[in-house]
Amino acid sequence: MTPAAGLVAYFRTMARNNAWSNHRLLEACARLDPVELRAERTGFFPSLWLTLSHILLVDGYYLDALHGVLASPEMDEAATPWSTFEELHAAQRASDARLVRFCDGLEPDGLAADVVLDRGGGVRHHERLERVLAHLFLHQIHHRGQAHAMLSGTAVDPPQLDEFLLANDAPLRAPDMTALAFDEPGPWEE
Repeated sequence: MTPAAGLVAYFRTMARNNAWSNHRLLEACARLDPVELRAERTGFFPSLWLTLSHILLVDGYYLDALHGVLASPEMDEAATPWSTFEELHAAQRASDARLVRFCDGLEPDGLAADVVLDRGGGVRHHERLERVLAHLFLHQIHHRGQAHAMLSGTAVDPPQLDEFLLANDAPLRAPDMTALAFDEPGPWEE
């Protein structure tokens, strides 16, 4: 396998890991009432609601860019298009499925494609597709970690988010893999 083919397989695995992690985190958050979701907490965004909204809005921004759509970087997490947790949860699931489909459609020779990121004010940056995807995954992990920490300050136990890749963790993730209709993650090979 070429290094580029290995990277494509890795991105496909990471897209599924992202969906699985969001599934676990949002299933835990679903046990909170709306007041707890919006309660002020310590974090970059001052509530679970705002943190989860930020993750979803930024996912959309980068996914649009990966599809060649210039999206506005002006995002207001407080004025989201969803008003309930159920709506946010459904939108995140749709976004995660969109990312899985995008990664499943990747080809090794497309990793160097030019992606234009609109930064507002007429500023546009050009980045390689592989770097935008890597950044998107890192962004998700970063803010999910913050949401996970915020959740630990509630009566709901935060879920494990690191049981996705290792074979010995398979029984721990099996119910979620079934719920998401995912096969077990294989080696990063095709």
